[in-house]
Amino acid sequence: MVSAIAGEAKYVPEGIPVVLTGVGKTAAAVATAKALAARDTTDLVVLNIGTTGALRDGLSGLYLPSEVVNHDINAEAVRAIGLDPQESLKIEGGDGTVLASGDVFVTDPAVRERLAERAQLVDMEGYGVAFACREYGVPVRLVKHVSDTADEAAMDWPALVDASAKVLGDWVRAQVGEDLGLAR
Repeated sequence: MVSAIAGEAKYVPEGIPVVLTGVGKTAAAVATAKALAARDTTDLVVLNIGTTGALRDGLSGLYLPSEVVNHDINAEAVRAIGLDPQESLKIEGGDGTVLASGDVFVTDPAVRERLAERAQLVDMEGYGVAFACREYGVPVRLVKHVSDTADEAAMDWPALVDASAKVLGDWVRAQVGEDLGLAR
């Protein structure tokens, strides 16, 4: 289990190891890679749980994105010089949603509108976790709960994390709890 901060993983059942990465793609990629390097990854599936902002009106609840895009890389310019920016990663077992991931904490309605052209959700760690897992050949699932609307209301995020953490903890208990002998 991988999460950015302890508050997002607060309700993960005991007995499930949690790696806390810190905020942002770089911190998430490094912490995930360090955790993977320190263990046998045979038969391992990494679950990245956390909060997400809704880039489109009316989105709420829990999502398992099928694609994560690095939204703050200048992919066109990188491609123009002959390199592959790898700005989009497919995620097996998702629900069809696209998660835009970047180091920008989105509170600006103009940024939200631009990102909504390509994705439904936004976070700061999903791409880093998925990239590290891909490099280690380990499957990953992103499990995100909408905490805010990725606009000025996102500044209330600290007060909203606990409600999302409860939903995420319930999902973890329902999905993996039986395998670990945990009560549902």
